[in-house]
Amino acid sequence: MQTEIGTTLRETLPLWQACLPGRPLAGLTVLVVEDSRFASEAVRLLCLRSGARIRRADCLRSAARHLRTYRPAVVIIDLGLPDGDGADLIRQIANAELRVPVLLGISGDPELRETALQAGADGFLPKPIESLAVFQQMILSALPEQTTGRGLRLLPNDVIQPDPSGLRDDLVHVAEILSGARDTSAIDYIARFLAGVARSAHDPALEEAATALARDHQAGHALAGDLVRISGMVQDRLATVAEI
Repeated sequence: MQTEIGTTLRETLPLWQACLPGRPLAGLTVLVVEDSRFASEAVRLLCLRSGARIRRADCLRSAARHLRTYRPAVVIIDLGLPDGDGADLIRQIANAELRVPVLLGISGDPELRETALQAGADGFLPKPIESLAVFQQMILSALPEQTTGRGLRLLPNDVIQPDPSGLRDDLVHVAEILSGARDTSAIDYIARFLAGVARSAHDPALEEAATALARDHQAGHALAGDLVRISGMVQDRLATVAEI
């Protein structure tokens, strides 16, 4: 068993690159499972600045295809995905015979931290994910000790800013779903997705509107007013983003 684990680490973690200055994740491949283009772009920029390669899956089905083909060193999974619960994928990967070295959960809802950890994640990143130091330290602290060496590391204090085009794509996605929402699953998804997007975009008013939609839906209240309000806010933000 020890030999098998050692072989897996050698295949996924190139030890000779572990200490490159300024690029502490050089040589690692990160798979991010995230349906938000805006959040995915943030992770892409963080990986680029850290030296890591990145692959993206936008749903559980796409993630399964990636995992059958590639062996990433780091898997970052959003808890709310369009075709299921990200915690189920975390649990599946955590219990696999050849577990990935680093498994992280992410969400716009910080209360889901325990859900991710109980499913088997090594750590949790609340959105917005934009601090280079926090991102690097979360991954480095979860890597096996023999791959990272000992001693202090100088971590950057940079904050990345994703391109607004990703936010525009997310808002268009929400607008399309709102225009055709017919069942409760669509309402649940809209509320979760939009709350995460709003949090990543530092838009507390939009986040509150999404949270109110989820709260009213759970309580069985009429949703027409919530949906009209959110539709108007989404269109307003689309007009603003188009001007950037």
